[in-house]
Amino acid sequence: MLLKDRIAVVTGAGSGIGRAGALLMGKEGAIVVIADRDETAGKAAAEEICSAGGRAEAIATNVSDDTQIERLIATTLDRHDRIDILHNHAGIQVGGPLTEVGTDGMDTSWRINVRAHFLAAKLVMPAMVAQGGGVIVNTASNSGVFYDHEMIAYATSKHAVVAMTRQMSIDYARHNVRVNALCPGWVDTPFNDPFVAQMGGREAVETYIRTKVPMQRWATVNEIAEAILFLVSDKSSFMTGQALVIDGGESIA
Repeated sequence: MLLKDRIAVVTGAGSGIGRAGALLMGKEGAIVVIADRDETAGKAAAEEICSAGGRAEAIATNVSDDTQIERLIATTLDRHDRIDILHNHAGIQVGGPLTEVGTDGMDTSWRINVRAHFLAAKLVMPAMVAQGGGVIVNTASNSGVFYDHEMIAYATSKHAVVAMTRQMSIDYARHNVRVNALCPGWVDTPFNDPFVAQMGGREAVETYIRTKVPMQRWATVNEIAEAILFLVSDKSSFMTGQALVIDGGESIA
């Protein structure tokens, strides 16, 4: 098992990419702490890992609330004495161009997509340094390495995640803490619902994907989960400060 007995905290793990990554970590031997604002979905994900023979627990966590992030990290450290893996995945999509996005939309995008990642990493880092190492993965997007039309809040926040990831990696590499960014493109999950609505429906999005994505299809959550496993395991032991783009070639087309 690639992650035998490692303690992994995953935010936004109740559905979509976060859930798929958490399930695969559990399959590979990690003890997975499922953090999601939807308590029912979080418990269901943890139960799925356990029913498959793995180990997991759920802690209801809304990452827009600092005290809940603090509780998540403190509770995990209290129960397990260490955190080997932190996957900051929870995020939000706020669509629209400059003149249509309210300041509240920009603030919300920043708070959930950037600030929550920052705070969780800040709280975990002392333990990782003290234990001799660890891995942090911050979910950004391919919108963090190129730009979307009419997505100023989302693209700005995701570029910030990539920059923050690189800064963390430089500062803590000497402590054997690796920090990388996960940058998915179009993945078939409900997370895309706001963009689907903005573009005029699923058919319009699928037409866009066939036209603009060289591989002409969505990614599956399981394809992204395999990339997550690579980033959090020793398979990427000499990789830090990188933005791993998985988008079927969209960002270079």
